[in-house]
Amino acid sequence: MTGVTYNWDFSFLWMYRWLLLKGIGFTVLYTVGSIIFGLILGLLVGVLRLSKSWFVNLPLIAYIEAFRCTPLLVQIIWFYYAFPVLVGLDMPAVVAGMLVLSLYTGAFYAEIFRGGVISMERGQWDAARAIGMRHVQVLRRVILPQAVKRMIPPFINQSIIQLKNTSLVSTIAVSELLYEGQLITSATYRPLETYTTVAFIYFAILFPLTLGAQVVERRLQKSN
Repeated sequence: MTGVTYNWDFSFLWMYRWLLLKGIGFTVLYTVGSIIFGLILGLLVGVLRLSKSWFVNLPLIAYIEAFRCTPLLVQIIWFYYAFPVLVGLDMPAVVAGMLVLSLYTGAFYAEIFRGGVISMERGQWDAARAIGMRHVQVLRRVILPQAVKRMIPPFINQSIIQLKNTSLVSTIAVSELLYEGQLITSATYRPLETYTTVAFIYFAILFPLTLGAQVVERRLQKSN
């Protein structure tokens, strides 16, 4: 029995270059947008998590663990199909996708922020309070400037992961890169070339970012 030889041909993809560019644009938009919204949410939740009040912490812990301990794909599907039914509002796919991605990454950012702050030595707090600084002043002037250096590497790594996570919103027909690849495959019946190209595009975007993250991490280690 002789094997079947597959004839690779990427030339047809030139006809669909605008779809791929559109997909890249949406992927970058969703990545940047969810990072910005997630960072704002994560910093807010992270600051509140420093409170010693269980009344403040319990709902925040519930939010963080709900998003960290369930698959992102399940969250996307639930928010798009189930959440609108519960609240009685119609939610477009683009809104649902951005909302879930922002909430998801915000949960991780919150823990990165909280972890960076509590990792600071207790003596830093005691020394600042000994010279009359209040809690907020200690946090703003002493703790955060030092803790930020410890937060940057995990922040960067989580942001890179977020770019890969955007591919999951293709399940609710958001026009990011993978979804556009699916459309091209449906039109051409050439999945091998299409998905290979999509994978290469992701790699071409992510690999330089990963190298950049490593450079930043090494520089921070040297500065410390």
